[in-house]
Amino acid sequence: MVNQRSVSRALGIVLGHAADRCLGDPARFHPVAGFGQVAGALERRTYADTRGRGVAFTVTLVGGTAALGLILERAVRDRPVLHTAATAAATWAVLGGTSLGREATAVHGFLAAGDLPGARQRLTHLVGRDTSQLDESGVARASIESVAENTSDAVTAPLVLGAAFGIPGLVGYRAANTLDAMVGHRTARHEQFGWASARLDDVLNLAGARLAALLAAGLAPTVAGSPRAAMAAWRSDARHHPSPNAGPVEASFAGALGVQLGGVNRYGDRIEDRHTLGTGRPPVADDIDRATTLAARVAGGSVAVAALLALTARRRAG
Repeated sequence: MVNQRSVSRALGIVLGHAADRCLGDPARFHPVAGFGQVAGALERRTYADTRGRGVAFTVTLVGGTAALGLILERAVRDRPVLHTAATAAATWAVLGGTSLGREATAVHGFLAAGDLPGARQRLTHLVGRDTSQLDESGVARASIESVAENTSDAVTAPLVLGAAFGIPGLVGYRAANTLDAMVGHRTARHEQFGWASARLDDVLNLAGARLAALLAAGLAPTVAGSPRAAMAAWRSDARHHPSPNAGPVEASFAGALGVQLGGVNRYGDRIEDRHTLGTGRPPVADDIDRATTLAARVAGGSVAVAALLALTARRRAG
């Protein structure tokens, strides 16, 4: 039998997603930005080029954030209206699908206007790679890859963990994902210190990334794509990608859109070969809008799955 706590969790997730769709990220005082400032300050105080120091850094921040979420969950768990509201607020705070779509649409707008330099500059809001030498197809490819990967990172994965673990799952996941973005890249400074953040993010994204890839394949016909091509790209190409989670999602999007993603990217002085994903044509500007449409529909499917999981999951958090 479904209990009231499960209902309020599911409803909070749905309402939080609706808030993200309507409002996007908060313009000021974003809690994720605040967390990033705290993390940056702690890194400056505790940094050492060792894995042990990085483990302590990650456990402190992610564990502390999840603990605060657990305190809030327990404080409101027997008050359905407050539980729904708190879950909705946490969901809104950790989701980033709407802002992601807006940034990708802005890049497409520059390309549609023939402003390649403007598109390259706006693309830096989405990706960490060097965009200065990208042609139109390269800008489109980078945009679609970011939309695909971040649909998992910023939508599907937090929804899955929120459904299973409630507010601690939502905020703990976002803390881990933020640390991965800050210190998880393989730079000389963070090769050892960021190892724990990167590996924790990989683990927490496993289920969400595969759900996003599966939904992208299933929803491919809504953007004139092929589920079979999406699944084929996932099976054949995802394993060659350096990320165990971005690979399946980007490959599925490539097959669903009928384009080829992946290839060589430059990150400052570092070159990374991400293999090719999919066997379609090179992407063009209009494929960015197709990707954002598919991402929005994957997000909708993720909410439905998360709400169902919340209604059927046993009480874990609190």
